[in-house]
Amino acid sequence: MRTAEADTLFRVQTPEGIEYSLYPAGLPIRLFAYGIDTIFQTIVLLCLVIVYYQLFGGMIGFWLILLAKFGIDWFYHVLWEVFFRGQSPGKRFLGIRVVRNDGSPVDAGSSFIRNLLRFADSFLGLYFIVFIVVITNRAFRRPGDWVAGTLVIYTWQSQAPERQNVMTWLDSIPFASPGRELSSEEKQGLLMFARRYPLLGPARAEEIARPMAASLRGAPENPGGVSDTGYLLGIARTFAGDYAEQPAPGRPVEGQA
Repeated sequence: MRTAEADTLFRVQTPEGIEYSLYPAGLPIRLFAYGIDTIFQTIVLLCLVIVYYQLFGGMIGFWLILLAKFGIDWFYHVLWEVFFRGQSPGKRFLGIRVVRNDGSPVDAGSSFIRNLLRFADSFLGLYFIVFIVVITNRAFRRPGDWVAGTLVIYTWQSQAPERQNVMTWLDSIPFASPGRELSSEEKQGLLMFARRYPLLGPARAEEIARPMAASLRGAPENPGGVSDTGYLLGIARTFAGDYAEQPAPGRPVEGQA
């Protein structure tokens, strides 16, 4: 399902003024993912019904089943997106995920809002209006995405470590120092780059890091053969302070010894 090239690129600008591209997922693959999730939800509900009748028969009442269906309908997508890096089973199977507009991981509030408005998509059978909204914007957002500030993107280019918290997985990166004093905006930009690194993948991260690393190095070549990405992440770890000292497994950065 690697068809991201057919979709419109969505360019995101980081606080340090560097642009990178996300690959929004179009309507067909999102509908396919939704269909898989619907099947998965139905299986879960059927399993709950079977367990219910095995344990209680009809003693407690059919309202428990209705309550379970309500919980699955309203919180299925939210729980998967929040606790599984923006991916429900259908999205994971097809290689797409939900992120914030800036490419950062989706949070609980944004996920709840976008899924709350999922019911508005079908209100009074207004599917046609939602279809027009999705296909006429370059990021293929549905109304819930507009309100929540989210995107659904392809993930096949990302080779991200499982842990995305800049304060925990940076422990695998050696400390580094900039060749000059940095402004508060530049420090913030470095930390934002470190947070987004898991979503970028090594190749794209190196491309983004190259111009900024060149402006920060004190010499044309950094000692030790550290990559531009490793150099910026090392500076970010330095600025992260004591939090970066927390031990956590992490994937070595490409080009980093």
